[in-house]
Order: sequence, then C-alpha cells, then structure tokens
Amino acid sequence: QVQLAQSGGGSVHAGGSLRLSCAASGRTLSSYSMGWFRQAPEMEREFVGAIRWSGNIPYYVDSVKGRFTISRDNAKNTVYLQMNSLKPDDTAVYYCAASPRLLSTSATDYAFWGQGTQVTVSS
Repeated sequence: QVQLAQSGGGSVHAGGSLRLSCAASGRTLSSYSMGWFRQAPEMEREFVGAIRWSGNIPYYVDSVKGRFTISRDNAKNTVYLQMNSLKPDDTAVYYCAASPRLLSTSATDYAFWGQGTQVTVSS
C-alpha cells in the first residue's frame, strides 16, 4: 500500500510559477513511476508527465514541455512538479499518482493517488 500526500498549489497570474509536492509513504518506490495528472471541471483527467524513482529522465506531454519540470528527492520520498510560465489553460486540479509500470501515460496504470490540489491561473 502506498499513500501520497500533496501540498502546494494556489492562484497565480499568467506567467507566474508554482511548485507542487507529493510525499509518498507506505513502501519502497524504487521501481515505480510517479505521474502527474490534471483535471479541469467536466473534463477528463489528462496526463502531464512522469518520472521513475530511479534510472531515467522525466517524460512530459507536449503542451508543458519547456515550462514544467518534474524532479525527485529519494531521501524524502518526494516528487515535485515545478510549473513556470503558467497559462490560464493550466488551471485544473493536479494529482500525483504511483504506478508499478515504467513511465505510463495511462491513468489506469496508476493504482495510488494523491488527494489533488487546485492550481488556478488568471489572465
């Protein structure tokens, strides 16, 4: 069993920055992928990016490449989503999730989810 606790989020103007944190507990995650998803009201949950706890570089969806950065601190069992140059279209509830598979883009491969945190970007 894995528990994921999120923090961060908030409201910023377009062009601003936010950092989200996701702290994991319950078991070792060395072979897991950690994904970030987002969901706007009445929209489907969409993949943002993912990173392995070890071994390779992050993967991002095209719409956030060059603006968002995923990083990890293995000693703290924490993964981060640094969001720069934010746009109003980035407004959503953001979720972190853990998957035993490698850099999956599918929400169905993620069995453990954080509680979500609101990100609002005003124009």
